Amino acid sequence: MSKGIIGKKLGMTQVFAGGDELIPVTVIQAGPCKVVQKKTLDVDGYNAIQIGFGTAKAQRVNKPSAGHFKKAGIEVARMLRELRVENIDDYEVGQEIGADIFKPGDYVDITGTSKGKGFQGVIKRHGFGGGRATHGSEFHRAPGALGGHTFPGKVFKGQKLPGHMGSKRVTVQNLQVVDVDPVRNIILVRGAVPGAKNGAVMLRNAVK
Repeated sequence: MSKGIIGKKLGMTQVFAGGDELIPVTVIQAGPCKVVQKKTLDVDGYNAIQIGFGTAKAQRVNKPSAGHFKKAGIEVARMLRELRVENIDDYEVGQEIGADIFKPGDYVDITGTSKGKGFQGVIKRHGFGGGRATHGSEFHRAPGALGGHTFPGKVFKGQKLPGHMGSKRVTVQNLQVVDVDPVRNIILVRGAVPGAKNGAVMLRNAVK
């Protein structure tokens, strides 16, 4: 059964589990999310639900979006995500989804936007070793030769060069759920999660 929820990364901490084992965990506020729309196989060609997370001012959205939320009969959500489901009849528009859809021991895939690091060189961006540090070498942190001469006479696409780093959609798979607080909608996940504090993340049950 496909399960998922939108959340917000609150930060990292560590907890003791099962004795003296100290586990690094990421704290995620998972939901509550509301079902905004149901997509069915007959109408849309596939079964899915659209869920909303957070709240936003009504004047912050355009008229089509405002009508979309008005039709569902719920307040304007800050974020919308779509989730494929097997049985669409298990959900109703306006239904609330909380952190209790997961339990300790479950494995989840978490998608977020990595921290943006701006324009970076090859050493930070790709892990190049760099040149000699001695005086006079004049080659320290440069990318080096690209091999462009009469042949091939160009730089091949995909070369590891300086450029924009970070701020990309990243998915980390098979993270274990350590603890769940259904009252406060808090999920503790073992390990690190992409993105900065207060960044939006999407949790789904692990596909592998």
